[in-house]
Amino acid sequence: MPLSNSAEAPPRTSSSTTAKDLLSTTTDSTTAAPIHNLPDLVCFAHLHWDFVWQRPQHLLSRFAQQGRVFYVEEPFIHHDQTAPDFAHIEVKDRQHDLKVVVAHLPAGLSEDDANQLQAKLLSRYFAENKIDQFVAWYYTPMALPKSRHLQAAVTIYDCMDELANFKFAPPKLRELEQELFERADLVFTGGQSLYEAKSKQHNDAHAFPSSIDKDHFGLARTEIAEPADQASIPSPRVGFFGVVDERLDIELLGQLAEAHPEWQFVVIGPVVKIDPATLPSFTNIHYLGGKDYKELPSYLRGWDVATLLFADNESTKFISPTKTPEYLAAGKPVVSTPIRDVVRPYGDLNLVQIAATAEEFGKAIEKALEQRHDADWRSRTDVYLDTISWDLTWQGMVDLMQKKLNSNPSGLNGAGADQA
Repeated sequence: MPLSNSAEAPPRTSSSTTAKDLLSTTTDSTTAAPIHNLPDLVCFAHLHWDFVWQRPQHLLSRFAQQGRVFYVEEPFIHHDQTAPDFAHIEVKDRQHDLKVVVAHLPAGLSEDDANQLQAKLLSRYFAENKIDQFVAWYYTPMALPKSRHLQAAVTIYDCMDELANFKFAPPKLRELEQELFERADLVFTGGQSLYEAKSKQHNDAHAFPSSIDKDHFGLARTEIAEPADQASIPSPRVGFFGVVDERLDIELLGQLAEAHPEWQFVVIGPVVKIDPATLPSFTNIHYLGGKDYKELPSYLRGWDVATLLFADNESTKFISPTKTPEYLAAGKPVVSTPIRDVVRPYGDLNLVQIAATAEEFGKAIEKALEQRHDADWRSRTDVYLDTISWDLTWQGMVDLMQKKLNSNPSGLNGAGADQA
């Protein structure tokens, strides 16, 4: 799986690959979770399962160890097909008992027609696979038009980002999000700042900030091989991994590279929604592209400092970067721009240095180069990391979900799909 960070996925380039060909080989270091008597879980997402390994994958791979999980992606449009009877569902098997469900549609459909056609395809698929008692788990309100007819036992909105603030956000997103708030039994948020905003819109909202697969990223503290494309880059290395989009402060990156030619800046991640030609071009900036999630520790091991180079704009107002604890679990000092969910708690606990300008950021990197030898900082960091994990996050969500299911037994008996 590619690297961990929240972003919209690029369009697919092919639909001819079979489910067997696409079978994932990525493993997660999840421990065996307690067995729960849970119904099926149907997730509606705007993120492709195979694009980045992040919050949905961490959580839903754990649910898939308990029972069936259906991950419904956005449709794939075939521009060489126009016949309505071409429409069909593709199913791809992934970890444990998780299936990725993709509707394939012909070109030329209006938005309403495309949603109606997907609704019919999903109704048929639900009936064929006896998905009649399920939890509806939403990552995007934009999935409502194709799914609102499906009768869930419990509806959950796991709001991992303020999607309406992202570049190219659909105009209807805010309106549909309000409908989702009205339908949702529970709202989870990907960070404290987002919780403070969404708790005003739903009376049963709960903050579940970004967590950590500590064993996986802890591999960066061990003797593992250096990746070939990074091995020749001199030190000291200042790294960033994440999707390269409108949230990355490319101006700050360019200013740092120009002011500090003695440092090498390593950027790992696919470029999405911005023109690659706008990225700063200096001999000490190295764009290595997207990497598999399983490869990230080997890159981190070779860095001296890790960074959160986020811009101050609408798209970063509510983000809670998963990479913050991932960097720390790898044993790397971290310098971040003043993202609220990084300042609280990491900056307040003096685990991460916060810097707003290029000059401040440069000075903070200099301190971080010394901090990597600070045993007290490392000890305090590890004590904090012991308090968080994706297992704990998942268990907290399950407990809340189980209470809702127990309080609504009629929902389990009557779940199913209306005719679309």
